[in-house]
Amino acid sequence: MLPQLSQEEMIRYSRHLLIPEVGLTGQRKLKDASVLLVGTGGLGSPLGLYLAAAGIGHIGIVDYDVVDCSNLQRQVIHDTSRVGKLKVESARQRMLDLNPHIQVDAYNEVFSAENAEQIAGGYDILVDGTDNFPTRYLINDLCVLTGRPYVYGSIFRFEGQVSVFDARSGPCYRCLFPEPPPPGSVPTCAEGGVFGVLPGTVGTLQGTEVIKIILGIGESLIGRLLLYDALDLTFHTVQLRKNPNCKICGPNPQVTHLIDYEQFCGVPTRGVHTPLGIPEISVRELAARLDRGEAVHLLDVREELEGQFSQLTGAKVIPLARLQTCLDELDPSVEWVVFCRNGVRSARAVEVLLQAGYSRISNLHGGILAWAEEINPSMFVL
Repeated sequence: MLPQLSQEEMIRYSRHLLIPEVGLTGQRKLKDASVLLVGTGGLGSPLGLYLAAAGIGHIGIVDYDVVDCSNLQRQVIHDTSRVGKLKVESARQRMLDLNPHIQVDAYNEVFSAENAEQIAGGYDILVDGTDNFPTRYLINDLCVLTGRPYVYGSIFRFEGQVSVFDARSGPCYRCLFPEPPPPGSVPTCAEGGVFGVLPGTVGTLQGTEVIKIILGIGESLIGRLLLYDALDLTFHTVQLRKNPNCKICGPNPQVTHLIDYEQFCGVPTRGVHTPLGIPEISVRELAARLDRGEAVHLLDVREELEGQFSQLTGAKVIPLARLQTCLDELDPSVEWVVFCRNGVRSARAVEVLLQAGYSRISNLHGGILAWAEEINPSMFVL
């Protein structure tokens, strides 16, 4: 039986109650629903606010980070007074301030194969507010194995994507992306930037899909991928089909339980990771060698815009995306130390150079962030 609404709730949701497609029954459905939001950052901010405002009765939020000043350009669920506080607690408080008639449970931990089933067990719908591939595959596989919808969203710079994956009636995320991209080949928002209002648009679209699913109204994005470009303000829809050879939702599934998604994607959900076997050098060792005047050549594989704010003297700049076509610019007989913001893209560049026959090559562990922290604290790094 659906829960009843108090008189105060009737007043609060009155504009919903006036819509025939929602009405009293629909609002009671929203109160009865439970949604797990994974991530309380750019996408999670509008999602958390609008799901709370809509009266979703039980919302879970999962994150492991703290609020940073650089988040506030787009993560509008947080504010300046909460810098340094846990994101889940900041988001939970804001959501309850907005609507005290709902239940918000906070999980301050990395969403992983070890805890996902336990955390997600009591929720009807899972929503993706993350920015990494291991968590996306994890959410997808969990939803396929347990028969629940996965509301997907992704953003980068000026572009966004939205879809609903539900293997019971359409394709899953693995049908569209059977394999993750090579580690380091897709920049994160921290590396490539994001237009501040973009997650507001994409997250609100995700919230729209969640509410439509709960109410059973309209046509959901199951079987469709919505592409949004903020620069020319266009929306395009791509039709999706189930992959008959999908490893999890196909007729002969190979994935029958949750796996190690960090290993599958070759990157961690949290922190900085470089592949095993990649030769590395610490910032302190590099600084000492440069001070001694040793002939060490520096290669910066960040985007050129990043280098305008912080740079190591004498570094040659070739963004990772162009490295393969610019190998003739690099002398293979000299020693190269490759760096990026945090050591991830540069590790990928070292792999490319090793495969091309460069032998005197190493990755700067921790990237220019580590240099700023340990060698030059006055350096500003984006």
